[in-house]
Amino acid sequence: MYVKGVARIDRRTKNLVKRLLPGEIAIINHSDLDNLAAQSLVAARPKAVINAASSITGYYPNPGPLLLVQSGISLLDSAGEEIMGLVEEGRVIEIIGNDVYADGKCIGSGRFLEIEDIREKMAQANLNMNRVFSNFVENTIEHARDELGMIAGEYNIPALSTVLKGKHVLVVVRGQNYKEDLEAIRSYIHEVKPVLVGVDGGADALWESGYKPDLIIGDMDSVSNDTLFSGAELIVHAYPDGRAPGLERIKNLGLPARTFAIPGTSEDIAMLLAYEQKAELIVAVGAHSSAEDFLEKGRHGMASTLLVRMKIGSILVDAKGVSKLYRGRIKARYLAQIVLAALLPLGVIVFISPVTRELLRLVYLQFKLLLGI
Repeated sequence: MYVKGVARIDRRTKNLVKRLLPGEIAIINHSDLDNLAAQSLVAARPKAVINAASSITGYYPNPGPLLLVQSGISLLDSAGEEIMGLVEEGRVIEIIGNDVYADGKCIGSGRFLEIEDIREKMAQANLNMNRVFSNFVENTIEHARDELGMIAGEYNIPALSTVLKGKHVLVVVRGQNYKEDLEAIRSYIHEVKPVLVGVDGGADALWESGYKPDLIIGDMDSVSNDTLFSGAELIVHAYPDGRAPGLERIKNLGLPARTFAIPGTSEDIAMLLAYEQKAELIVAVGAHSSAEDFLEKGRHGMASTLLVRMKIGSILVDAKGVSKLYRGRIKARYLAQIVLAALLPLGVIVFISPVTRELLRLVYLQFKLLLGI
């Protein structure tokens, strides 16, 4: 195989796709390539992807590599950690066979993954899932004991300017099918006008869909400057000891922000904050709620998420996957039935109205005269 193109390189795939252009070659270092990262790569339409790490280690059956290859994007796998320091951003590189060349010098070697290879590895990984799931549950329970006190109420709730009490709150997370699900509930957003909360990259999803987020909550490491300057209120997720690495970026931008120190994920604290502020309903889009979701994020447990969902479950609606309910097209016979149902009342009016009957009779006679019959 021979591929030539401009190289874009980044250890964080979510940062790389923001500047990756169609026809370029993406160089990533992403072990067990997850589905969301693969979707973002497919959307960028690169000519090829070089992964310094193993795209599927066999730890769990991650679907990212399969999605990438099925979309027609060549995937050179396990090219080696060294390649990350040997390629300069924007340089033209070549892939000849299984080798990567820059300026005529071989800088790395890997192996192109084919669909059959990936399916075989996924099948092997499935055999490992019982053990992985068992470890995942044990980890969750262990950390749940440590985090129970904090989640139960031992935390300081930041004061908010945004009013959540008695309102619907839409929490958008950059998770599986988040864009499609956000589009599927567009009518709900327009009619109910919920408070819009973006969790890190979820805030960009709102902004790109034409919505201004009211609140942005998270580590602030994957939300764009444009969205941060949208006027939304900012809450930086801090560690339980009060340290908040994301606050430095916000201060450098000259923006005001508050912190919320609590264990768990940023989406957990977004939902917990809405609950504590007496929201009437919390609607979550793209949230992580299963073991597979957390394995894709590289986490080995979901203690805080489990505890938070147990606490707020009575007012939580998870909209994840709602777009899949509306993928089918309307069948012709259903459309005919709808048209017929609409015509029935019109037919009744015509039948019972003498004026309408005479008008139609005149039209009929005129039609006969024009045709000479």
